[in-house]
Amino acid sequence: MKLRSVLFLALMLPFCEAPAGAQEEALAPAASWIPEDAIFALEVLRPAPLLELLCGERTCARVTSLPAYRRNEGTKEFQDFLGLIKLLEAKLGTDWRGALARLTSGGWTFALCPGGAALLIIDGSDADMLQSLHEVLLGIARAEAEKQGEAERVSSSDYAGVTCWTFDGQGAHALIGSRLVLASSQAALRAALDLQAGDGAATLATVPPFQAARLAALQDAAACLYLDLARLRRAPRVQRALEESRQKPLAALLLAGISEALRDSSWLAGALRLEQDTLVLDVTLCETERDPEDPAAFALPATPGDGALPNLGLPRRVAALSLYRDLARFYAAKDDLFPERTSELIFFENMMGIFFTGRELTGEVLAQARPTMRLVVAEQEYDPAIGTPLVQLPAFAAVFELSEPEEFAEVMEEAWQKALGLINFTRGQQALPGLIIDRVDHGDTRMTVAYFSSAGAEERARLHQRYNFRPALARRGEHLILSSAEGLARDLLDALGRDAREAPLPGADTLLELDGGQLASLLEANHATLVEQNMVEKGHTMDEAEAEVSTVIALARLVERLELCAGSVQGAARFRAAARLDLAAPAR
Repeated sequence: MKLRSVLFLALMLPFCEAPAGAQEEALAPAASWIPEDAIFALEVLRPAPLLELLCGERTCARVTSLPAYRRNEGTKEFQDFLGLIKLLEAKLGTDWRGALARLTSGGWTFALCPGGAALLIIDGSDADMLQSLHEVLLGIARAEAEKQGEAERVSSSDYAGVTCWTFDGQGAHALIGSRLVLASSQAALRAALDLQAGDGAATLATVPPFQAARLAALQDAAACLYLDLARLRRAPRVQRALEESRQKPLAALLLAGISEALRDSSWLAGALRLEQDTLVLDVTLCETERDPEDPAAFALPATPGDGALPNLGLPRRVAALSLYRDLARFYAAKDDLFPERTSELIFFENMMGIFFTGRELTGEVLAQARPTMRLVVAEQEYDPAIGTPLVQLPAFAAVFELSEPEEFAEVMEEAWQKALGLINFTRGQQALPGLIIDRVDHGDTRMTVAYFSSAGAEERARLHQRYNFRPALARRGEHLILSSAEGLARDLLDALGRDAREAPLPGADTLLELDGGQLASLLEANHATLVEQNMVEKGHTMDEAEAEVSTVIALARLVERLELCAGSVQGAARFRAAARLDLAAPAR
């Protein structure tokens, strides 16, 4: 389908429709037009604040400043699109924002049903405007179809006293008063019309979890959502993804609690709230008591007051992940979790046997780590005396709390130096430079650092990628730091020394935070490399690659902060996601 047709259909989607036997009478809620076996449903109850966030002047200013937008605004397709908007504004007697507000003021509901059927139901407050809009779009659709010699694809038919239209011979839509019903097929549209006529079949409106989600959202939320996990899990791809997450040790460790909740719960319900420029999604899964004796319970806080710790605040932080994971319990349950040992697990066991000199891994090594651990990724600052790598990679580190820090410190030091020795031996076999081990002080803390010598390096602004790594091992009190870069280790020591241990988040087992501005800064530092990579991998010209990379960077800046918290409250799995958008700052 040509771009012009795609733009036409995209523009039509929010509001247009065909005339029907429309009486201005009270219509049943949109959920009553959707079958009860809907797999997914999203109902926007308060469209005005969402429209302001997504289509307001600040958002439009940011979008129109994107390089990809500026690059395409001069094309014929884009000018045709703008011309269509101006035509519609003239016919409707208002600007496009005003039209959207009136045509969607009653909210809209989107649903996915078994077999791939999709429904979108939009309620407005101006049936005459919707009718006028449809007449304009119908004329354009007919002209486009005739031009391509496919006049038959635009047609109408009567069903149950309602005129049903198709503009592409596949999807279908109908207009009843100020309500627009869009469907992915004529069969899906007719099924919805049968439900609204009261054929006796159960609808989504009668499903208790959806009712509860909608009732909760009516209090202060802009939208509610519902997902039938039991039906979704029947899809082969979903089954395969859940099974693969169970079989991979690292995925099982990081996604513990989340994957079990998705695997065991029959439904998911959530409410979407708008708090200034922050979108907040609170999700609850059906109550499934998590068995403390289950092998996967290593991510279950031991008491109601336990949970993951707040993430550490650091300069140049790109991302931070705080976890509640009992590592000793995780490894002790490996035979139940992974009946067939994977290559990842075998490699891990072999390495740990070397590093810790045959110590019993569960009771003597992993048991030293308390369940609270924190991971962090940060942009690096490079020492001018050494130089800057051509490709600038972020630093990453893990912070553990030790049960017996004094006794275990030398054990970790020995393991750390063995790991560095193994790296040096392997690199030596390949005639590559090795790491030099040193001991340095930071305040009252002495730490071990390894580095690559820069002696003889000529282009200090274009050093080899290996200079991103300056691994460090440090301990402050009960905290053990393993970092890929000395600078990040120093920042973590400062943060741990500055902040008293914060109280855990009760019931939380996972807390992820992403800083969009800092991610954009990291991408910007590698702008030239990313452009070159884009040209090689996608075959773009330099201008095309520049526009695409710059757009990605601008979009990263748009998301000021992204947070995800997962856990369990009174037996029910809970997730909270929040995305704060940076709409006030100008695009850079």
